[in-house]
Amino acid sequence: MLWGLITILLIVVGMLAVRLYAYRKQVSHLIEELSLWEQEMTNYELTSCCPIGDTPELIMAMNQVMHKHKQLEASLRKENRIYKESITGISHDIRTPLTSSKGYIQLLRDENIPEEKKREYVDIVIRRLDDVADMLSQLFEYARIEAGELKLELQVFSASNVFAETIALFYEDFVKAGFEPQVEISNEPCYIEADKRAFIRIIENLMKNALVHGTGGYRISFLREDNKAVIRISNQTGSITEKEIGYIFDRFYTNDESRSRRATGLGLSIVKRFTEQMGGEAKAFLEGDYFTIEVSFYLKIDEVVHRNKN
Repeated sequence: MLWGLITILLIVVGMLAVRLYAYRKQVSHLIEELSLWEQEMTNYELTSCCPIGDTPELIMAMNQVMHKHKQLEASLRKENRIYKESITGISHDIRTPLTSSKGYIQLLRDENIPEEKKREYVDIVIRRLDDVADMLSQLFEYARIEAGELKLELQVFSASNVFAETIALFYEDFVKAGFEPQVEISNEPCYIEADKRAFIRIIENLMKNALVHGTGGYRISFLREDNKAVIRISNQTGSITEKEIGYIFDRFYTNDESRSRRATGLGLSIVKRFTEQMGGEAKAFLEGDYFTIEVSFYLKIDEVVHRNKN
């Protein structure tokens, strides 16, 4: 009987010793693999040399954490690369009109230049400086949005009226460009709850984007569709591809052609940020050679409108 108990005890101790050895071997194996992964930062996954107890589940969980870490690291590298490229691009965008302005100012110092030519140079300098002011304004505005410093004051107002008043300010710009835009504005009342200044900025940025990137065929509409007020700005374009649609609203995004067209890549990003902060939706799509940006807001019910007006 005693020998039987001793035998059983020895067997249990032996099994525990084997199990302890297997755990230690597994831990040592994991430490070695983690050290290798940390040094090389490869896509290498942890493996099990002794699948004992819950170690397979532990290894699976660790591999998931490592995979997420790699994804985050890749995302941060991409963001850093885009940031550096954006700073370089914006520096170029700002420096170019300033350099051009300096050149024309130096020409103005020549006393032999006719007065008509001088007036032409002055107009060019003013346009260049206006471009720089607009770029800096967008940068400052975007920085304030990102920092959460722009507090939106929501109110109910007639969005169709504000839309009509704002696009009217751009009519001469389209005429100077040699185009007559097709405009359609709903006759039905379209009240939304939004920050009026932010709403106007959205429209201004959409119009500026169309003027800078469009090549004709301008279509501008504000329609009431179901329970939404929908803004659509369409234009023909030869510079945007289907692949680029997914990046249109990204900060600092511009295609190569835009670099020569006074674009910071912030206008549409501001449009999307403001729209979403006010409960709306902004999207873009390409149909043939027509590029369209659509911004929509939910309409307010009549009771809310009535209460606001009173």
